[in-house]
Amino acid sequence: NLSATRRGLPKPKMSENGVVPRAKVLTIDTMNPTVKNVEYAVRGPIVARAVELEKELSEGMKKPFAEVIKANIGDAHAMGQQPITFFRQVLALCSYPELLNDSTFPEDAKSRARRILQSCGGNSMGSYSASQGIDSVRQDVARYIERRDGGVPCDPDDIYLTTGASDGIMTMLKLLVCGEGVTRTGVMISIPQYPLYSAALAELGAVQINYYLNEEKCWSLDISELQRALDEARHHCNPRALCIINPGNPTGQVQSRECIEDVIRFAAKEGLFLMADEVYQDNVYADGCQFHSFKKVLFEMGPEYSDTVELASFHSTSKCYMGECGFRGGYMEIINMDDEVKAQLTKLVSVRLCPPVPGQALMDLVVNPPQPGEPSYDNFIKERTATLSALAEKAKLTEQILNTVHGISCNPVQGAMYSFPRIIIPEKAVKEATDKGQQPDMFYCMKMLEETGICLVPGSGFGQKDGTYHFRMTILPPRDKLQILLNKVKEFHQKFTKHYS
Repeated sequence: NLSATRRGLPKPKMSENGVVPRAKVLTIDTMNPTVKNVEYAVRGPIVARAVELEKELSEGMKKPFAEVIKANIGDAHAMGQQPITFFRQVLALCSYPELLNDSTFPEDAKSRARRILQSCGGNSMGSYSASQGIDSVRQDVARYIERRDGGVPCDPDDIYLTTGASDGIMTMLKLLVCGEGVTRTGVMISIPQYPLYSAALAELGAVQINYYLNEEKCWSLDISELQRALDEARHHCNPRALCIINPGNPTGQVQSRECIEDVIRFAAKEGLFLMADEVYQDNVYADGCQFHSFKKVLFEMGPEYSDTVELASFHSTSKCYMGECGFRGGYMEIINMDDEVKAQLTKLVSVRLCPPVPGQALMDLVVNPPQPGEPSYDNFIKERTATLSALAEKAKLTEQILNTVHGISCNPVQGAMYSFPRIIIPEKAVKEATDKGQQPDMFYCMKMLEETGICLVPGSGFGQKDGTYHFRMTILPPRDKLQILLNKVKEFHQKFTKHYS
């Protein structure tokens, strides 16, 4: 203390017991700086305020609304979508095998549960699995991919089970990122994008290369825009990967086969590693649209491409008709990966031991559902069809109602679970938002939340062209609640525009 005083430093304050408190090792100034650059709009400040409002309502505080409707995230079951009975029956049997003696469970569910348990250490889902995933599940995933892709071969050794698709995407980005300065890895991502990508690149200290989807052409992907983004990026980084989300999040577009072929040719010509995020592959609603996997198209283009283009594709149990987000099940398939890199990938996934085994079991049921002639088949098809049909109906309803509002324009929701309408924000509101240090669409969405209880995500959290404003909303709420939500959005936008005109 004496030396500190002699140097003119403030004397350290003592606690009540006379002990000088030790300075914290980890502070905002000494923490990993890349973490501070991470942003994830889907669970950002709007959602935090929505949670506060829910608490205030529960405590009896008066609001201009009776409930908070969260349309910010693709959490299907939280929005009221019902689980598939067969999936839950098998998972219940696996979790509590005593139920295998219960006659109320169908025999095909019991058979599937026994097979999964026999693949687990000690016949228990509570045991670790192999780091790459349970062998029998990876075999089932490979057979599923072969069926989906019309017989294109799939090697189970190229399948890695993951903790949701996000885990696989992050793992692949870790392998790709290297270099410093102008040699630092650049990764091309679509704008608008799912914020996982920008957050992951920020955490890894990689360079984000934006390419813009064409809103005027239903959020289509233009090869000339890819070329522009790549050429500009090569001045300041080393572009190594191209990420595609198909069907799109947040934009809901479904890529045509021709577009996918063009992307593959572009990746081959420019020496880019392709990452295909295909978690919404069953969510296709629009007439004339069809899901084409990147792998299938790649192999149908012949050995010039199928033997050389490096591809990782991702799928999940969280979306489609399943909506089982909380189980964190998923897989990635790797194509044409260097053998030495593949060994490093296997080492990397071994560090986190294994993906959640219940999620692996669920993934197995998704890729190997009840078959014709089995007791659960008819009910499975009925539930699956009902869920996807309801989503298709809600996609159309969302587009129709939003397009009746002056100052809102919404492209067709061809697939996935979201609409990403463009909104016109009056100049007066833009100025007020700017004066408050907020993005104009954040200002708009926060006002909507406070006045209507509707929780949406501002477009700025996903990226958008300068001077344009959007919000993302999910189409997941039940039809009656979605109708209320859309009518409230309509009323709010009209009131907001009038107030700031």
